[in-house]
Amino acid sequence: MAKFGIGQAATRLEDRRLLTGTGKYADDMPATDFAHAFVLRSPHAHALIKSIDSATAASQPGVLTILTGADVAADGLGTIRCRSGLENRDGTSRGDTAWSILAQGRVRHVGDPVVLVVAETLAAARDAAELVDIDYEILPAAVDTRNAAQPGAPMVWDDIKDNICFDWGQGDQSATTKAFDQAAHIVELELVNNRIVANPMEPRAAVATYLPDTGRVELTTPSQGTHILLEQLADDIFKTDPSEFRILSGDVGGGFGMKIFMHPEQPLVVWAARRLKRSVRWTADRSESFLSDVQGRDHVTKARLALDAEGIFTGLEVATHANLGAYLSNFSPFVATAAGVCMLAGLYKTPAIFVNVIGVMTNTVPIDAYRGAGRPEAIYVIERLVDKAARALGYTQDELRRRNFVQPQDLPYATPLDTVYDSGDFAALLDRAKEKADWDGFVARRRDAAANGRLRGIGLTSYVEKCGGGNPETADVVFNDDDTLTIYIGTQTNGQGHETAYTQIMSDRLDISADRIKIVQGDTDFVPPGMTGGSRSVTVGGPAVAFAAGEIIEKGITVAAEELETAAADIVYKDGAFSIVGTDRKLSLFDVNRLAGESGLDTVYAHTPDAATYPNGTHICELEVDPDTGDVEIIGYTAVDDFGDVINPLLLAGQVHGGVAQGIGQALMEHACYDGESGQLLAGSLMDYTLPRADNMPHFDFSTLNFPCTTNPLGIKGAGEAGAIAAPPAVINALVDALEPKIGAVDIDMPATSAYLWSLINGGI
Repeated sequence: MAKFGIGQAATRLEDRRLLTGTGKYADDMPATDFAHAFVLRSPHAHALIKSIDSATAASQPGVLTILTGADVAADGLGTIRCRSGLENRDGTSRGDTAWSILAQGRVRHVGDPVVLVVAETLAAARDAAELVDIDYEILPAAVDTRNAAQPGAPMVWDDIKDNICFDWGQGDQSATTKAFDQAAHIVELELVNNRIVANPMEPRAAVATYLPDTGRVELTTPSQGTHILLEQLADDIFKTDPSEFRILSGDVGGGFGMKIFMHPEQPLVVWAARRLKRSVRWTADRSESFLSDVQGRDHVTKARLALDAEGIFTGLEVATHANLGAYLSNFSPFVATAAGVCMLAGLYKTPAIFVNVIGVMTNTVPIDAYRGAGRPEAIYVIERLVDKAARALGYTQDELRRRNFVQPQDLPYATPLDTVYDSGDFAALLDRAKEKADWDGFVARRRDAAANGRLRGIGLTSYVEKCGGGNPETADVVFNDDDTLTIYIGTQTNGQGHETAYTQIMSDRLDISADRIKIVQGDTDFVPPGMTGGSRSVTVGGPAVAFAAGEIIEKGITVAAEELETAAADIVYKDGAFSIVGTDRKLSLFDVNRLAGESGLDTVYAHTPDAATYPNGTHICELEVDPDTGDVEIIGYTAVDDFGDVINPLLLAGQVHGGVAQGIGQALMEHACYDGESGQLLAGSLMDYTLPRADNMPHFDFSTLNFPCTTNPLGIKGAGEAGAIAAPPAVINALVDALEPKIGAVDIDMPATSAYLWSLINGGI
């Protein structure tokens, strides 16, 4: 067995570089001879641009150029295009928006880019921007997710009636209506999935290096896949040949979905560099990030569950208003609909389901995928609703779930929302989680907490998500002269440990040491197309690497057999060498590569997944609430997950820990809230928007009970988003459990801040 193979809890190869400060992030590009860009943004949520006077600003020392929407139009630049088509329930197409890289004629959210100032220094650009005189005519703004879709609300786009971009549905409406007509019990719930700012450690940046000999521009930017940005720059914005650009991403300090998408600043610096024939750079400060990074979630949902007299689910009906912001980001309609709606079935055998999603335009920052991309929103709905049904009908939290779980003998199981679960034992994971969380001892712990004046609650969620399917990933393996090989792959690490995981797979398959394997990502001149998102890097990219290794061995057997003068059937590959069975005659992998001709054993393998994977599990949260202050302390958090076969248990635990932390943050603290009249972002800095800190987190008890995936060649299921999916409903269900003995049945929305909970306890809400 390889010393660095599949299944081993190896520490990350990247860690020494990243922890010693030698990582290479976008803003680490040498500062020599770069001009600096500053983006002047709209202070208004909705306004007409009557005039822009930049003459005084342009005359300031060090200013190189000032560009506006009029210049965008004059140069014939295109817009940031929504790449997600969608059909309404009536068969018509969704609405569309023209997202210009600088506003033309109207601004539609606070932070909308209006003017680009480029100067020799950032200070000079900022100073000049203060002298740009813009005459705005302020218009009424629509910011509330549901109210914006009501007749009479201010219109964000003149051609999108009632701000409804799409009216989409999935499921069998007739069968669902019948289920409710015949139901013995109906449980209803209305809830909000609060808006989130991604807040990665590394802010967005764009560094456009102009190459005077060719006129080419190299854009260095943190991304989740460089090719999607190259396609948009060439096809949508500049309408030119992709060879005119090179996109590079080095180390990336977090993405969480937000760095998949093109933002205006990336084409802006490329445009400025091409006009000036000079390299130009821009890096967001944290305030800019709050006003311009694509945000996540923001759903308002009404859900109903129909049950028979024995507590068996017979129907589910869900109606959601999904906020899309002021412009359609690259995949926002998909995220609000097909990406996650299929998960509303949960782990349950509900025979009839119908879902309606209304996509709503508002005068807010655009919305797109945030860790989980639709699946957390769906699981939050179904797991909150099932929990409420259990309480309303007198079942324990686990009993009602167990009655309705898809059973192992039902697999593969097709849900009414066009998904097919292939593997797992959902009740077994629930039982394991209860055991590890000492569920049976909770009554005594609650009694002890009550004696100390505290409200103790326990909540669970049994989740499932769909990930690791869709488009192919390609591994391009090239042998090097120094007896190493390089894997070029289009996914992009954002801190997950891709270098380690891919190296483990190749080391395992080729039985060579890790130091002979190099991983290259983030360079459109060398890597094949690909993207990190939806927990697909190891689930889709991993098999591409594994299959490439298999092809290398097959090629090598043919070459070795010829060189060793024997039949291919007599050649065995082991310990990094090809040998004749039963003899000591052998050739190393790298010797065979040299014998294989001009291209050696170089191999390109594109893997297209046959189906998605369905990681699942049960998470249990136990917490206490101080009724005098509303403060919440999470006492314990237990996660038992099914991720199929595991590449690296250490990386897996890190992914779950990070996702749970983000889920707890959304449940208790984070909220990008806007003023209803002015449209100003009220939580526009880290002083107003509360991120979770280390002392908000409990010890995570994480373990797995894995059932190999039958639809993935490596048997693996995606893991990167599980924690962010499971944590919010587990936390809120625990809060409901904690408050119920004191104030009775109550619905709680996120974020459940201490002030909010104190008001609930004291009758203020």
